[in-house]
Amino acid sequence: MQEIKNGINKNSKIAVLCGGMSSEAEVSMRSGKGCFDALQRLGYKNSQMVVVDKDIALKLKDGKFDCAFNALHGKYGEDGCIQGVLEILQIPYTGCGVMSSSICMNKEFTKRILSTNSDIIMAKSAFVRKGDDLFEAVKGLKYPLFVKPVSEGSSFGMTKVDRKEDLKSAYELAVKYNDDVLIEEFIDGFFVTVGVLEKDGKPFATEILEIRPKTEWYDFEAKYTSGMSEFICPANLSADVTERVKQAAVMAFETAGCRSVSRIDFMMKDDIPYLLEINTSPGMTATSDLPAQAAAMDIDYDNLVQLILNSAGLNK
Repeated sequence: MQEIKNGINKNSKIAVLCGGMSSEAEVSMRSGKGCFDALQRLGYKNSQMVVVDKDIALKLKDGKFDCAFNALHGKYGEDGCIQGVLEILQIPYTGCGVMSSSICMNKEFTKRILSTNSDIIMAKSAFVRKGDDLFEAVKGLKYPLFVKPVSEGSSFGMTKVDRKEDLKSAYELAVKYNDDVLIEEFIDGFFVTVGVLEKDGKPFATEILEIRPKTEWYDFEAKYTSGMSEFICPANLSADVTERVKQAAVMAFETAGCRSVSRIDFMMKDDIPYLLEINTSPGMTATSDLPAQAAAMDIDYDNLVQLILNSAGLNK
């Protein structure tokens, strides 16, 4: 894969941003190490891992970096905050820009934006703010329900609720992470996820990954523990349904104003893709979904990192 054409070359100083101040810091460190090692193998010898903390603006300014490779996940790294810092410092960076990052980090506002596109199908849901009447808010929803913080990743604070009696405890867990909570009707189907990447500024969908967790649903343990999920890629879908899911992924990517890279999650039921969320900074660990999706297209890990790096600076 050719080097990028936006002024960055093998001699450029690249900051691999990792760690951070969210509940996903440990996962981000693993993503960052993988991306850093790939950049070294690719010949970007001046790349270095930069652990993000409250002094990150000073670290970036003093480091005189030519580019930032964003391997952060969660709050401050995936919600527009680090993107804003990089914009101010005029450092090109990989991944989505300020607006799409902040929108997609909030599951409720993602749904509101995507609802402007009638071709994107989503589960029926309720948005519960602190102080709202919980049971009144979910009055029109059917159990089982999925309770989740609106701005959290890696399945932190999420609970499947089968009975009304368990709703309050699930809500109380979710509000430990965010004041605002999204409660959705549970789609009794199977989980698929699609990467969306860009080449020459044009988005394209990866192969679809079907995930069969050994836990009840695709929780943190299933996501980050080797052997806890079965990965089927390409997913066991008909050609027509495969194309429909890929189109829905690219459509969501464009509707939300995403750039560079994202991963779109769906639940499949009766051949209908119900969109769950958009991840604007997908995991890049050895067990993460995006590398597996890319590998099914004959894009190995190093070339995936190069492809993402190629998009640095496109997120204006």
